[in-house]
Amino acid sequence: MVTGELMSKARAGDGEAFRALIQPYRVELQVHCYRMLGSVQDAEDALQDTLLAAWQGLTGFEERASLRTWLYRIATNRCLNARRAASRRQAKEWDVPRVEPPEPTRLGEVVWLQPYPDTLLDQAPLGPEARYEQAESVSLAFVTALQVLPPRQLAVLVLRDVLGFHAAEVAGMLDSTVDSVTSALKRARAALRRRPAAAAPAPAPGSAAEDALTAKFARAWESADLDALVALLTDDVFMSMPPIPFEYEGRDVVARFCAGIFGAGRRFDLVPTRANGQPAFGAYLRGANGISHGTGIYVLTLAGDRISALTRFDNAVLPWFGLPRSLPSR
Repeated sequence: MVTGELMSKARAGDGEAFRALIQPYRVELQVHCYRMLGSVQDAEDALQDTLLAAWQGLTGFEERASLRTWLYRIATNRCLNARRAASRRQAKEWDVPRVEPPEPTRLGEVVWLQPYPDTLLDQAPLGPEARYEQAESVSLAFVTALQVLPPRQLAVLVLRDVLGFHAAEVAGMLDSTVDSVTSALKRARAALRRRPAAAAPAPAPGSAAEDALTAKFARAWESADLDALVALLTDDVFMSMPPIPFEYEGRDVVARFCAGIFGAGRRFDLVPTRANGQPAFGAYLRGANGISHGTGIYVLTLAGDRISALTRFDNAVLPWFGLPRSLPSR
C-alpha cells in the first residue's frame, strides 16, 4: 500500500495503517531519543510519547515537511521536555562486599547513562550534512559527551551533525530561527572539541584484531590475571560505573581498583555481547553453589591494540541484551 493510502486510512482512525506508516522510522526515532537522553528506559518512554502525540495529531499534519521530519520534530521536543522536567536517577552507593575501592579520580556527572544493545541499532541513513560516522554517533563516549551539553545545544547538534537535517529544518522543528540554530551549533561543536581525542583508532567491529583483543581481556578477567589485564590498558585508560559515580583515569589507579576486586576472591564468567557499536560482556559472579549470578555489563572502548575505557553497568541492563540473570559456572 502506498504511503498516501496509508496516510488517508490512518487519518480516518485506522490504527493498523498508522503503525505501518510509522514503522520505517520507529527504530531510528528510538536511537534519536537515546542520544538525547542517554537512557534506554527514558528513550522508550519518549518514543511512546512521540507515537501517541503523532497518532493524536495526525489530522493536523499538513505535509509541509516530510513525515520523517515531522516525527523528529515531535520526538525532539518530547526529549527536551523530558530533560527539563525529569529528575535524573540518583547515584548508587558502592556496595561490593569486602572490596574497598581506591579514591576515585573524580565523581561522574552522568550517572544515569545506560548502554544501548547493538541488536536494537538501526543503520538509518544519515543526511548529506552529517559530520559523524554511524559508529561514533552511538559510541558511549559520544553519548556521554552529549549529556553534559545544554538541552537546546544537544538537540541542535544531534539534528544537524548526526542526522544531517538542514539548518532551516532544525529551526522549524525547534520553533526557532536559523541564526539561533547556527549559534547553538557553534557552541555545541566547541564543547565537543574539548573532548580528549582517542590515541589510536579502534579496530573494525568483528575484525580479527578486535576479536583477539577482547579474547585477551576475557581470559585475563576470568582468570583474575592482573598483570595480563594491565598489559591491555592504555596509559590513560578511563573506568566508570554508572549509576555509581566513581570514575578512575590512568592505568595505575585502574589497576589498583581491579586488584581490589580480584584480591577479594571475586571470580567471574563473561558472556560476549555488543553495546553502542562496541564489544561488551555480560559479567557473572561465580557462586559457591555452582551458579554464576549476573552483576552487569562491561563495555570496552578500544584504541589500536589496547583498551582505552571500561564502563561497567549494573545488572538491571542484562535483559535488554537477552542475557539471563544467572547461569551455571564454567
